[in-house]
Amino acid sequence: MADPAAYQVVARRYRPQQFADLIGQEHVARGLAGAIDSGRVGHAYLFTGARGVGKTSAARIYAKALECTNRKSGEPCNLCERCQAISAGQDVDVIEIDAASNRGIDEIRQLRQNVAVRPANGNHKTYIIDEVHMLTREAFNALLKTLEEPPPHVKFVLCTTEPEKLPITILSRCQRFDFQSVDTVAIAQRLAQIVESEGLIVAPAALELIARRAAGSMRDSQSLLEQLFGIAAGDKKNIEVEDVHAIIGTGKDEKVGELAQALINRDSPAALSALHECLTQGADAGGVLEQLLTALRNCLVASVGCGPETFISSTSFGVDFAELGKQAGTATILAMLQIIDHSLARMRLSTHTTVLAEMAIIRLAALEDLDNLSEIISGIQPTEQKQPLRHEKKKLTPTTNQKADKADQTAPATFSSVKAKTPNSRAPDKTTTPSVNAEP
Repeated sequence: MADPAAYQVVARRYRPQQFADLIGQEHVARGLAGAIDSGRVGHAYLFTGARGVGKTSAARIYAKALECTNRKSGEPCNLCERCQAISAGQDVDVIEIDAASNRGIDEIRQLRQNVAVRPANGNHKTYIIDEVHMLTREAFNALLKTLEEPPPHVKFVLCTTEPEKLPITILSRCQRFDFQSVDTVAIAQRLAQIVESEGLIVAPAALELIARRAAGSMRDSQSLLEQLFGIAAGDKKNIEVEDVHAIIGTGKDEKVGELAQALINRDSPAALSALHECLTQGADAGGVLEQLLTALRNCLVASVGCGPETFISSTSFGVDFAELGKQAGTATILAMLQIIDHSLARMRLSTHTTVLAEMAIIRLAALEDLDNLSEIISGIQPTEQKQPLRHEKKKLTPTTNQKADKADQTAPATFSSVKAKTPNSRAPDKTTTPSVNAEP
């Protein structure tokens, strides 16, 4: 029986040790390995990307490749003393700093003092600053000069998930590498390798479900797999899709397909029944809506003419997305997706998640066919607009004939009133001259 104190989680045991091991980051691996192999090594690098895609792992591999005595084509050997020390986190010349905990100007001042000290073992000192966007403005300003002109033996690697929070003065001093979200297929293949190494049996559909749930994060997928390893303890060695649904709180894809079909058919009772069946099987209300979001997304891309190759898990839902997309229409599906997204945002802040999910389902089932409504509105809109516009124009800008008629009507009344007040006037108004000449 393994010692719990000595056990390492899957994400640490199967951490990439070479550039070639970085799944989905081939462009980063080529760039860093080529720079080290050719000797064109920059003094500051910025690694950006979502969580769990390999930023810190790439920084450690970069530090090993700089110090490795037997590297080939820019790749570390992982056999020499320096490689093993860096992999174990015992090398004093590779300093990892958590900027979330050491974010003030005092820590940066200490770093500036230590930068001048020569490396103890190798030729370089590598500073890996994780979550660098958490530094304060004063800390960034204190780091500028050192980051721009560090000593020749110092290299910086800054890692962040939010590069937009970094000052432009920091961005301009670094070579930037953007890490991409890992493809679902690549995550599933890597999980299959880990399962084989652990001597367990996991259904391919279960691995695909884990990969989808990870949303592009390799570390998140390995953490979910770690939870499933507890199920396989003892005599049970097989992990099925039902085990994954129980762990992550989602419903069966077939039931979610029935839910989507009922919503497209505007069948509220059937939709609520499918939702409640998922919940009684242990699913989370938010997880079911996220699955429904995926199903309706497939209907959306099908409604604009995309093929099955663009679908996400097209076979597990058991419905024809192309037919559902054609039946509902693009405008209606877009409105459905917006309702689900709004409901998910509210559910994250509420304790009444089930009620909010039921409200969303009823609203979706009661949604009108927006494509037909748009056609009706486009047919009646020109007729409705013409008359009000002409009517307003008559009120605001009277024609010349109307002005003349109005002047003719008011002239006699004005002359009569003036004549009544001034009977002996010698200088009559010009506008009344014709009337004066007509008098005897």
